[in-house]
Amino acid sequence: MNADPALVHRGRWVDLTFTIGVGEVDYLITIKQGKIIKISQRKLQTTTGSFSIRAEASSWRKHWQKIPQRDYHDIFAMLAKGLVKIDGELLPLMQNLQYFKDLISKNRES
Repeated sequence: MNADPALVHRGRWVDLTFTIGVGEVDYLITIKQGKIIKISQRKLQTTTGSFSIRAEASSWRKHWQKIPQRDYHDIFAMLAKGLVKIDGELLPLMQNLQYFKDLISKNRES
C-alpha cells in the first residue's frame, strides 16, 4: 500500500487508527499522512480506533478475490447485504471514503 504513490497522495490528510475485524480477530491499523505506519492485533477490548469495519473471514476472502463476486466488490455493497458492520466515528471514513475503499481492496489477489 505504501508503495502506491497515488493512494498515499489521496490519503495525505489521513492521520488516525482504525480497526479491521476479520472474524473474531481485530487489527488496529495506524495511518500517518496516508501511509500505514503500524498494524497490530488488538489485545484489549478497550483499545480501539476512530472507526471499525468488521466482517467474517469468509466475507473478506470473497472481497479480496481478484474479481470479487456481486455483493462482495465494495464495503458498502457488503454493508447493504449485512456482510460487514461499520461503526464508530464515521466522519473521517466518509471524508476519505475512496482512500479507505482503495486501501482495503489492496489485499486483492493480483
